[in-house]
Amino acid sequence: MKEIIHLLQQNIDMVYIVVLMIFLGIEVIGRVPSVLHTPLMSGANAIHGVVIIGAIIVMGKAESGNYLALILGFLAVVLGTLNVVGGFVVTDRMLEMFRKKKVKSEK
Repeated sequence: MKEIIHLLQQNIDMVYIVVLMIFLGIEVIGRVPSVLHTPLMSGANAIHGVVIIGAIIVMGKAESGNYLALILGFLAVVLGTLNVVGGFVVTDRMLEMFRKKKVKSEK
């Protein structure tokens, strides 16, 4: 526990940036009209792809005894993958609305 507190004290400026990013993200997302959420999710898939790659790199470079980095990296990969797959599913459903429906032929 002391190591975590010491790490946070050393990187307090990064903690401030993360907290500000959280508040800014909530504020920005809250002001986006619901009509634009699906197109924005398509763009967010690319960002989450970068998160997945970064998490894999962190896990690959982490020491074998650094369980915190390995667990956080694994969670980032799993959650990022779920978000990317969910984004593609929602985007596909959105694009389905714009496809022409097949007309049933009567015999």
